[in-house]
Amino acid sequence: MAATTTLALGASDFIQLTTFRRTGEGVPTPVWVVPDGDALAVFTPAGTGKLKRIRHTPRVTVAECSRRGRVDDDVVPVEAHATATADPAEVERVTRLLAGKYGLQFKIVMLAERVFARGERRREVIHIRPAPPAGEADEG
Repeated sequence: MAATTTLALGASDFIQLTTFRRTGEGVPTPVWVVPDGDALAVFTPAGTGKLKRIRHTPRVTVAECSRRGRVDDDVVPVEAHATATADPAEVERVTRLLAGKYGLQFKIVMLAERVFARGERRREVIHIRPAPPAGEADEG
């Protein structure tokens, strides 16, 4: 059964995180996800488009998806609110959470990334929380 709330998506193997351009066009990306208190956490290399879009507008949608980003036809994306941080302690903490959830798969992908990127890549953490109630202004 597909997860139907933002926080329930933390149990998914992958979620499709859709960020929005200034034009309102959505840009979907499949990402690993881990529950993190009252939020979901993902990480991404610093400087990615999704980080730039989140800094412009914190509105995102999330949906359970396959490794390649395919969302089943019956899945309705959930509106959510995202924030990003480059705080090294937070990046390390979320990295440990993701490594614990994904195990060997995580280690292999991180090793491959280091080899192909020729070194460590700086990362940032994205926290995803349920969308604020209608009528409340987004603060970004």
